[in-house]
Amino acid sequence: MSGSEGVGGTRETRLEGIVRDVWVVPGEETGPKRHGLSPRVALVPGVLALLPEYAGRVDPVAELRAACLEAVGWLGEAGPVTVVADEQGVRVARALLDAAGASTDADAAAPAAYLVVANGSARRTEQAPGFLDERAAGFDQRLGAALRGPDPAALDQLDLALADELLVGFPSGFRMLGRVLEAAGPAVVDYDDDPFGVQYWVMRWQCES
Repeated sequence: MSGSEGVGGTRETRLEGIVRDVWVVPGEETGPKRHGLSPRVALVPGVLALLPEYAGRVDPVAELRAACLEAVGWLGEAGPVTVVADEQGVRVARALLDAAGASTDADAAAPAAYLVVANGSARRTEQAPGFLDERAAGFDQRLGAALRGPDPAALDQLDLALADELLVGFPSGFRMLGRVLEAAGPAVVDYDDDPFGVQYWVMRWQCES
């Protein structure tokens, strides 16, 4: 991990694996409640099929793409969007933000919106990229319930070792959601399916101040 001095000399530590400037202050309130804001939060999957070059005459993820664009457009209505993603997820996020006409602002002291790019297990069926793991369905069911609630404690305590075994896309992003969603209402679920044996969610949350 790496760190830097935050506003007012507060020591801030970057979560391992997060690419954009999203910071967590250990031992202090983080996310919306820390700033007294009511930001919007959305989750989309980091599947490369969402990149524009895959949206040809026959779009393999047309329904998923439409849900993602609706969610990202909703985020953009709140103001600059801060992206929480790994390297692949950043590519997907940039493409979706461009398509939706939303802007990003990594330097915003108090983000208006968060876009988290992550997905569930890629081992749900025999045709899945990681082949079938019988633990995948139960893992995704528990994770999905924690997202819908939301249940910040369950998200913050996500088993990263098991997530890696199940080929979960950017599991650290779900832990970050556990911090950001402390003041959020129930999720609006725009998409919940497992095409290609991979669990994808598109969800939105409105946080309360």
